[in-house]
Amino acid sequence: MNLTKKSFLIVIILLLTSSATASADKILIPMDLTQTDHLKAYGITYWILTQGQDAEWLLNYRGGSFLTSGINAIAERCRLLGVKFELVSPSQEAQIRATIEDNNMEAVLLEKAPKVAIYAPPNSKDEPWDDAVNLALTYAEIPFEIIWDDQVLEGELKNYDWLHLHHEDFTGQFGKFYASYRNTIWYKRSKRINEETAARLGFNKVSELKLAVAKELKRYIAGGGFLFAMCSATDTYDIALAAEGVDIVPSEFDGDPPDPNCTEKLDYSKCLAFEDFTPILDPLVYEHSNIDTSPTRRSSVLGAEADYFILFDFSAKYDPIPTMLVQNHVNAVNGFLGQCTGYHKQFVKDYITIMGDSEDKGEVKYLHGKFGGGFFSWLGGHDPEDYQHRIGDPPTDLELHKNSPGYRLILNNVLFPAAKKKERKT
Repeated sequence: MNLTKKSFLIVIILLLTSSATASADKILIPMDLTQTDHLKAYGITYWILTQGQDAEWLLNYRGGSFLTSGINAIAERCRLLGVKFELVSPSQEAQIRATIEDNNMEAVLLEKAPKVAIYAPPNSKDEPWDDAVNLALTYAEIPFEIIWDDQVLEGELKNYDWLHLHHEDFTGQFGKFYASYRNTIWYKRSKRINEETAARLGFNKVSELKLAVAKELKRYIAGGGFLFAMCSATDTYDIALAAEGVDIVPSEFDGDPPDPNCTEKLDYSKCLAFEDFTPILDPLVYEHSNIDTSPTRRSSVLGAEADYFILFDFSAKYDPIPTMLVQNHVNAVNGFLGQCTGYHKQFVKDYITIMGDSEDKGEVKYLHGKFGGGFFSWLGGHDPEDYQHRIGDPPTDLELHKNSPGYRLILNNVLFPAAKKKERKT
């Protein structure tokens, strides 16, 4: 064999060896402080699942990182979207897995991309506020559909793995915006659309329609669905369930007065997360019940810089579900207000898992529960990156908040249904 042929064979062997080594590498998408765009990292992981590729969620490892196949298409997508990734050799992967085994960490297989929907009114684009979940999904490039009362009552929830409740008022009081906004065009339009929808679907009142929807959502959870809500959709949901068969709506909203003994007739056993609360019946008060902490918060007086909540630590190996839902690169998250900012702990049911609360422990900010075969998570407040977000303010630009801890909590919930569920270890 002459030198030229020998050199050629050596080159071929080196190329084949290099190719084999590259194909054995994996891609790690770190989710610690080194990550350039945490939010789009979730979108890339979702996209990986849609391509039929495997992905693992490394709970508590570098902020809840993702590990996946080392194929060029994934690397190119990371580069395109500005998401940091690292190539991991087989020996490095072995070290990662040893670290996970020896610490409060766990590797969870993500099986398939969940089908996502947002429950929102047909005029939601005309409302003078935005929705943080819509913003998060759009920025992360996770596809979703919009559904409303018709689809819910026609049984279409079974088509979705994950559902978010837009800032809905399930009590039929149109957000209790009556005092300040009843003469505005957007309020009148929203009221008309809800009343027309109720009449078209055979209900005498909007409150009756919303109760029917709330009960259907409860069946959806029981059947294995995952429900996520923020702001007023969290407390008004349980208020509506507790008030089944009881009129708690002032005449300004439905034409007749509430039952004078309505509070005594509430059935808290029908609620998912709260109990023993008292509805606020005054139509001029921008509050639905005493569940919400907004009027009494110390940090509301001191301002945004003094407002934060702490994420709880859970055992990744024994409690993987809440561990998934609190994955973050920080454990203290900036607070943010909303119509329902947080929940007085005294009204939270005992079996609810509290995942985040304020420093003084009196306010629950983030909670999770199981009902039947499914799950639900409530996050108090309106927008994690706009402390007050008043009506009429422009939407938050997530290009300016690529590493938002609060928005990460939303996307943890979106990705949760993709995880292969494991039995709790004993």
